[in-house]
Amino acid sequence: MTGIDFPFELSEYEARLNKTRCAMEKVEIEVLIVVDPSNMGWLTGYDGWSFYVHQAVIITHDLLPLWWGRSMDGFGARRTVYMPNTNILSYGDEYVQSTERHAMDHLSLMLKEHGLSARSIGVEMENYYFSAAAYKSLEKNLPDATLMDATALVNWQRLIKSSAEIRFMRRAGTIVEKMHDRVLEKMQPGVRKNDLVAEIYHQAISGTKDFGGDYPAIVPLTPTGLDATAAHLTWNDKPLERGAGTFFELAGCYRRYHVPLARTVYLGTPPDDMIRAEAAVVDGLEAGIDAARAGNRACDVANALYTALKRAGVTKDGRCGYSIGLSYPPDWGERTVSFRLEDQTELKPGMTFHFMPGIWADMWGLEITESLHIVEQGPAESLATYPRKLFVID
Repeated sequence: MTGIDFPFELSEYEARLNKTRCAMEKVEIEVLIVVDPSNMGWLTGYDGWSFYVHQAVIITHDLLPLWWGRSMDGFGARRTVYMPNTNILSYGDEYVQSTERHAMDHLSLMLKEHGLSARSIGVEMENYYFSAAAYKSLEKNLPDATLMDATALVNWQRLIKSSAEIRFMRRAGTIVEKMHDRVLEKMQPGVRKNDLVAEIYHQAISGTKDFGGDYPAIVPLTPTGLDATAAHLTWNDKPLERGAGTFFELAGCYRRYHVPLARTVYLGTPPDDMIRAEAAVVDGLEAGIDAARAGNRACDVANALYTALKRAGVTKDGRCGYSIGLSYPPDWGERTVSFRLEDQTELKPGMTFHFMPGIWADMWGLEITESLHIVEQGPAESLATYPRKLFVID
């Protein structure tokens, strides 16, 4: 482990491992196969762009975690995880995109060699990185195991952030503030959208003079005009024109910790209904932030927002926020708590959320959002400080 720049102290990784083991014990899982790269990184420090092939961290109740993945990525594990090299297990390239064998066949062999093949084994079934073929391979090769669904088991342990994690997120918040500053500096009629996004990316990675930025789990979402009536469009190479609004849903990222922040910029004179929606959204944001207090519930935040919007005659349904933290593509959410009317999760100090009351109307889209940190006393604090308004450039 000589010369490795670990994001956190070893004691923090030990605490995370203990929390995960307690959660495993409650549901009687003896072995946990963790394939989500966010969970792998949170548990071990592993950080590499290798999630396009099969990889995992194996958690038991009595051994240090085992990292398992492609042999060429094993060298990356040696440079990023806290475990000794003996806990790094690798498979050869004959398993990569093969029609004759599956990488999970090799993992089954490794589990057998470590005496773990006849246990209750948890797998993250509902996950971007775990395929049906992966499950079939484990099922075939581990006939004596009991395969159990461990979807989001680790994710829920990540909800309450440590002081070190909050420090990273505040840095990400500073980066996203600068990203929005760059938007306002460069946005004008005639600028090609792709050139504007290039400026955003430059600022995202440059960070500040004191610390640099990381790549975000989601690319900049920057649709204009009628395209902004859709939530998740990206950009094109067309010049910006007057008479249209663009929302910028961006995230600063530091050491894989994300702070999303969205603002909307209009070139010209915004329509009256968009201005009315702006006032309603800002009122709803402030009401929701005031409700985002330790001891309240996730649904209380959603209810505060929807009440303010309804009072102004603005209609919105669905969820309006979600837990955030450490993440890899394709999503910066933690996939646990949501701000919606049916979510009864109690808010606790250290939880972090993207409060996201986007409005997508028939002719325009409006996003003004905040990333929040639940604190010990009082309303949540914003992890990035930026004016809550619709920006207008004449």
